Amino acid sequence: MSLTPAIVRDALFVALGIFTLGYLIVVLSAVRRRGAAGENVKTPFNISLTSFVANFFDTLGVGSFATTTSAFRYWRMVPDERIPGTLNIGYALPTIAEAFIYTGIVPVDPKTLVLMIGAAILGAWLGAGVVSGWSRRKVQIGMGVTLLGFAVLLIASQLKVTPVGGTALKLTGTMLYVGLIGNFALGAIMTIGIGLYAPCLILVSMLGMNPTAAFPIMMGSCAFLMPLASVRFIRSGSFEPKALVGMMFAGIPGVLIAAFIVKKLPLTALQWLVVAVVTYTAINLLRAARRSQQIAAAATSAETQPAAP
Repeated sequence: MSLTPAIVRDALFVALGIFTLGYLIVVLSAVRRRGAAGENVKTPFNISLTSFVANFFDTLGVGSFATTTSAFRYWRMVPDERIPGTLNIGYALPTIAEAFIYTGIVPVDPKTLVLMIGAAILGAWLGAGVVSGWSRRKVQIGMGVTLLGFAVLLIASQLKVTPVGGTALKLTGTMLYVGLIGNFALGAIMTIGIGLYAPCLILVSMLGMNPTAAFPIMMGSCAFLMPLASVRFIRSGSFEPKALVGMMFAGIPGVLIAAFIVKKLPLTALQWLVVAVVTYTAINLLRAARRSQQIAAAATSAETQPAAP
């Protein structure tokens, strides 16, 4: 029996359903176990509103991680060192909903889709194992640098500097290998708290694919890698439990409204706003990391001073 696109799609749906069930069991257990130990989240409405808005625009291709990071820091909802884990765990469910929708309606070569998803999963599993053990300062530096990179990609896209893509719905030969390496790297970077969508869209366009093919690739990649990465963040305790429920369930209506009612919006002005907000947040993260370094250096210097007679 040949592997037709329909068979591969159905197999992905079954696998994604299994991943989703396992994810829910692990996450809800972690929330019950660590809920009382979380930060005092005083703004559950802000968290739910942020999730709804971010996932609405995420479904339209803007991305949710960078904008949510900015909101978390502006309202001081989640400590910096817990942002990457909280994003990957909290937004897995809305992203899974996106994957079910777009994998079913956007055609793409099944071999290309499965291999690209697999590469992103491997990258995320390895990346989460590293990031989950980072200190606050390392997370600030990592997020600051990658947010600046994200802003550069958005600017390039807005100025039409990046390739507009071709008509291909599959990758073969060298292009396939380049795509797998690229998606592996994007999966790893995503665990720092930077979304995969915009970079993946640029990647597949550079490889000559139809940009619409990026939607099942990027959404399918995230839908599988986020539950797996979540396990590592949960094991290390690198997440904010009291923020998760609002993020998980408020994001799903945003996805459904964007996918089935709105479908498309003129997003040029919004994306320039995202560039400004993300750049501001990145600079603040890097400044916070520098202050942490200066404080640590001052404390070390004080400890080494001879005691007064």
